[in-house]
Amino acid sequence: MPGPTGFAYTAHPTGTVHITHHDRPATTLQGDRAGRYLTKVTTAPGPQLVMARWTGTYRRGSERTARNHPRNRR
Repeated sequence: MPGPTGFAYTAHPTGTVHITHHDRPATTLQGDRAGRYLTKVTTAPGPQLVMARWTGTYRRGSERTARNHPRNRR
């Protein structure tokens, strides 16, 4: 199963990091969180997964399957 794709980030000299998903803004990190994020994304083996987790969009795709499951129908 392939991992998430389409994420990119831009680190600014002011210490702010902007993360985008398919060229749309996903989140902005500042201060200590931005520093921790940059450390994590540069050392992790899968930077796309790191970006997905930090933006909260790493579970996208399975909601439709779960919503259509007979146990979840009303």
